[in-house]
Amino acid sequence: MKNAVVLVSGGMDSAVVLAMAREQGYAVHALSVRYGQRHTSELDAADRVARALGAVAHKTVTVDLRAIGGSALTDDIEVPDAGGEGIPVTYVPARNTIMLSVALGWAEVLGAADIFCGVNAVDYSGYPDCRPEFVEAFERLANLATKAGVEGAGIRVHAPLIRMGKDEIVREGLRLGVDFSQTVSCYRADAGGRACGHCDACRLRAAGFDAAGVTDPTLYVDGAG
Repeated sequence: MKNAVVLVSGGMDSAVVLAMAREQGYAVHALSVRYGQRHTSELDAADRVARALGAVAHKTVTVDLRAIGGSALTDDIEVPDAGGEGIPVTYVPARNTIMLSVALGWAEVLGAADIFCGVNAVDYSGYPDCRPEFVEAFERLANLATKAGVEGAGIRVHAPLIRMGKDEIVREGLRLGVDFSQTVSCYRADAGGRACGHCDACRLRAAGFDAAGVTDPTLYVDGAG
């Protein structure tokens, strides 16, 4: 089996990507990042997902993005309800670039030529680092900046969900046996992983399950959802 590094946040998208990589025959090395996010219950979810879906290893790396702040997820800024125009305050500056860079480093150590991530450019919050152009640019960078890219087989960055709607992601996850009750999507999730039902992440998730005609197993705080 070929090694692959899969970024696993604990949310529904990365869980589906992990299952897709496993189906393609990769020995999955799951990578999560404790970046100072206020919703740390997603990291507990990431561990559950990695175990349930057969990752051969799961590593959590700490990168303190609270030190620079600038986001409602890493600073003393209120997480807003869904809605509004432009890039929302839940955007974390350089987050996906940093996460992919850490994944790239681990991939080199493992001798893995493949990195998987769950970015999506259809049903998402408008983050600039979730677009196909970003993934393509990072893959070019990875092959310029690494020994594996210069002397080896090269690095491929896979974003299999990037052009899928949330309903399609739900259906694909169900086909692959993903237990969505183990995942946490909410930006305001409490310590037990219960969702607020009002933030952008909750709205997108709920809409996806509704469009797929499937009941969302998310647990909500009292009175939410």
